[in-house]
Formats: sequence, structure tokens, C-alpha cells
Amino acid sequence: MRVMKRTWRYIVMLWVVLLPMACSTIDDDLSDCPPPGPNPPEPPTEEDYELNYELRLVTNITTEINTQLTTETEVNVANALRTHLENIFTDYARDVDLSFYDTENNQERLSHDQHDMNASERSYTLYLPMREYMHLAVANLKGNNVAGLSGDDRCPTSQLVLMSEKQDTIDSQSTGLFTARQTMKVLENVDQTFHVKLYMANCAAALVIDPRGHDFKDIKVYATGFANQFHVNDSTYAFAETSPIVRTIKLDTDGSDLCFCSVNFPSADKDEMRTVIETDFDEETSDKTFWQFRCYVTKLDGTITETILNVRETLSAGQLKIIKGYFGDDGDVCTDDTEVGVSVTLDWKDGGQHDIDI
Repeated sequence: MRVMKRTWRYIVMLWVVLLPMACSTIDDDLSDCPPPGPNPPEPPTEEDYELNYELRLVTNITTEINTQLTTETEVNVANALRTHLENIFTDYARDVDLSFYDTENNQERLSHDQHDMNASERSYTLYLPMREYMHLAVANLKGNNVAGLSGDDRCPTSQLVLMSEKQDTIDSQSTGLFTARQTMKVLENVDQTFHVKLYMANCAAALVIDPRGHDFKDIKVYATGFANQFHVNDSTYAFAETSPIVRTIKLDTDGSDLCFCSVNFPSADKDEMRTVIETDFDEETSDKTFWQFRCYVTKLDGTITETILNVRETLSAGQLKIIKGYFGDDGDVCTDDTEVGVSVTLDWKDGGQHDIDI
């Protein structure tokens, strides 16, 4: 009797030891086990989708050159201008900057990608949590050296700005800038492809001068009257109270004709009727000036003649505008273009309005 009692106590103790182990290793029925702890939050679902980027070059460059530069002596100018602008008016993107923004609250940027595109069209596969985005894209920022992105941490403030806009005189831009904007709704478990078309945001102006046998020591040409900011989200331009002065680049034309070219943002359009300068013209030709060429010719006697060419036609994104002129006897620049008004100052001296490096 004493032996049996001792054995039963042993068996009961063994069962108590094995009971917790059964919950975790043997018994699939967990009804008797303690409840588990709280589940960790599930990570947001990410979907992969394809974005196809295509540069759409809408320009008049071929028509403008073929229409304006038609004489035998202007052939060299036409060739020089095509060569100078071949990397501006092109549907080839070297780089692309991609931002994806929240469509609510402060519309902050949720994702940012930068790629070397090196093509006219390219596709990227991106991974983002499913939701609705506002997508902004900018191409050819690298190497521009004059314009760059600012405020792009939020969608409404993303803009292309002149990086040296505090200076009175700035350089000509050196790349053709393209931008796009598109709403995107990334869905769960759905194969999606978004097609994004980028359009040009800057433009170019050229002044071609026939010297007509006149000699001079030096000539400098500037362009002004253009926007200083471009808002990427709503595709609108902004203008400073004083327009920046853009240094033109003198092209090697391999001939007697001179050609000066600038690449810049557009002028205001006719609906805005923003003027560069209020100029008094004859009543029959009175109109608004949208942008200007400013020419400073240093004559052989050392005096400077200033000629301001007031252009009464707008200059839009993707466009090239060629103004043709010729030298007068006093170092002035004349033109037969009826859409251009001329203002001449002999023996010009810098009045301090603009810091022009003559």
C-alpha cells in the first residue's frame, strides 16, 4: 500500500510538468492556452507599377530658321544657330527628377527618385504604397547651371528658379528643360502603366546683324523681359518686378554676319499683357513690348551706342525667335521688322539701372 501511493504521486507531478509543453509543442487545440500578445501592425502594401516617360518636343525651330535665314550670306548663320541649339531643342533627356506627393494636407513629397535617362523615352518600374499621388517630373536639370529646382519638398511650391536671380545680369541657360505633372492612383493587385509626357519649359531668342561694312571695337548684346520662375505643378510662369538681364552668346558664324543667342524662360503671353517697358510709339503702331534685345556697340572713337529693340511679339516655351537687323552709321542697330520698335541712345553711359558688364 505504501508503494502504490508513492507511484500515484509521481504520475501526477509528471502531468503537471508536461501540460504547458503540450500547449506549445504537441496539442493543436490552443483553447486552453493563454491568449497571444497584440499583433504587430502590418506594413503598408506596396505595388509595383511602370512609368513610361516621353519627351514631346513641340517647337518652331526648323520653320523659323528656314523662313528667316534665306540668303546666301545667312546660310552660315543658320548652320551655326542649329549647332548651338541642337542640345536645347531636343527630345533627348540626359537626366530626370521624379517626385511623388501626397494629394491632401500639406501635399508633402512622399517619394523622390533621380535617374540618368539618356533617351527620348524610357520606362521605370517603381514600388510605392497604394494610394493617390500627384507626380511631378523635370528633365535635363544637370548641367543647366542657371535654372534649378526649389521648394520641391511640397507639390504647390515646386518651381524652377534662376539660381542667380539676385544678380542683375545672368548667363544664358545651357539645357532644354522639360516638365510634366500627372495625378496617379496606385491600386492594389492591379498591373498599371502610367504614361508621362514632358514638355519644354524654356525657349531661345537670336539677333542676327549685318554689319554692312561698318567697323567697331566691340559689341555686347543682352536679352530681357522673361520669366524668372516656373511653377511645375500648375505650369505657370512668374515674373520679377525687374526682369533679369540675360547675356547672349556670340556664335561663330564663319562669315561677316553676326549672331547672338540666348536661352531663357518665355515672355508673358498676350492675355496677361505684362509689359517689359512702357514705350511711346507712333499712334499707328502703338503696342505693348513683351521682351527686348539691348545692344551696346563700342565705336572706334571709344563711345558706346545703345540700341534697345522692343519686340511686340510674345516668346513662348519651345519657340525660337530670330530678329534681323543691320548697323547704321552711328553704331545703332536698325531693323525692318514691323513688330520691333527701336530706341537709340548715342554716347551711352551706364545710368546704374542695371549692372551690365560693358
